[in-house]
Amino acid sequence: MSRALRIDLVAVSSSPLAPLGGEDAGGQNAHVAALAAELGRQGCEVRVFTRRDGAHLPPSVELAPGVTVEHLPAGPPTPVRQDELFPHLPGFADHLARRWRADPPDLVHAHFWLSGWAASQATAAGSAGSRSRVPLVQTFHGLGVVKARHRREADPSSPRRRPVETELMAEADHIVATCVAEAAELAALGADRDKVTVVPGGVDHVTFRPVGARMRVPEPPGHRPRRYRLVVAGRLIPRKGIDDVVRALAALPEAELVVAGGPSGTVAVDADPEARRLLDIARQEDVADRVTFLGGLPRRMVPPLLRSADVVVSTPWYEPFGAVPLEAMACGVPVVATAVGGHLDTVQPERTGLLVEPNDPAAIATAVRRLLSNPSLRHRMGEEAVALARERFSWEQVARSTLDVYEQFTGAHDPGWWKVSA
Repeated sequence: MSRALRIDLVAVSSSPLAPLGGEDAGGQNAHVAALAAELGRQGCEVRVFTRRDGAHLPPSVELAPGVTVEHLPAGPPTPVRQDELFPHLPGFADHLARRWRADPPDLVHAHFWLSGWAASQATAAGSAGSRSRVPLVQTFHGLGVVKARHRREADPSSPRRRPVETELMAEADHIVATCVAEAAELAALGADRDKVTVVPGGVDHVTFRPVGARMRVPEPPGHRPRRYRLVVAGRLIPRKGIDDVVRALAALPEAELVVAGGPSGTVAVDADPEARRLLDIARQEDVADRVTFLGGLPRRMVPPLLRSADVVVSTPWYEPFGAVPLEAMACGVPVVATAVGGHLDTVQPERTGLLVEPNDPAAIATAVRRLLSNPSLRHRMGEEAVALARERFSWEQVARSTLDVYEQFTGAHDPGWWKVSA
């Protein structure tokens, strides 16, 4: 770059400041936070615009050197579920447009369809009377059509989601997909392949590394010590497929399962509907004495938890990217994951872990048993996992490749190994 780019990230429902593990706070929030911080380290001036979801939040917060987070009003200053946010977006877009008329960035990068709608409205309004519009890059972090395909229960998404996503495919100047599978879905929906570049998520190799403390997990009443530990980490929602891991545990008598996610604190988890459902399944399978729910963990405690595992298991029905398998790999722990979405890009079968089909507890048990019964295989996979994570998935590389996309609007760029070709 000949000068520092001024980049505005729009993340209506994925504040980089939100604690992770809640119903609507997970990998997308972490992605926005890490990307913003690394763009700042690489010389960009970055603002992240997110929704004010608390009455006492300050207007602006410094996230990292060169990076600020601005809270804009959109509906009540209280938490609102993602699926219920759309009616509040016009106010958010109005505030964005005023900001951009007064102080336009070089480029806007919207994260999730809600942010894309608001950013598209604001860039159009902000450039009214001007000969140019601020370029808009869109990352969907999952598509409504894919979510609807895999939901077992009725899809609670806003009916506006899929039409808005279709509009954004046409209106955005460029689309950054987080995995090859998402790029293929975009192409099937009619997106211009020349407007789509795959840039995966990344992992913080300073935080997630093989060497370091390993978490000691409190044992529940009646717990019988087991030889092996399986770890699942992520939001407690049905699509994460944690129930399949609980059922698989019945065929793995030497293993215990530790589940991190949901509300913070075990007392809060006891009141969580999904945690209660999972515990009921554990009781039905006679494995409840081998399942521990930790609740949501501070970010600093996640690496010690992952390092304590013999195998990390991630078995969602679908996954736009999936940060946990990559974090486990960076910690040197092999992964058993479902062959969906971003897992297909990060987990390399027989090298860094094993892939199974979704909704198949027997296949999960078979894959886990193979790893547990072969320490040398686990060790080799752990070493290869660390090497691959460092080679391809550092946030430095992710931000550099994202900048390559941004710089398509100013000059030369190198799309890298993940450029989607026609």
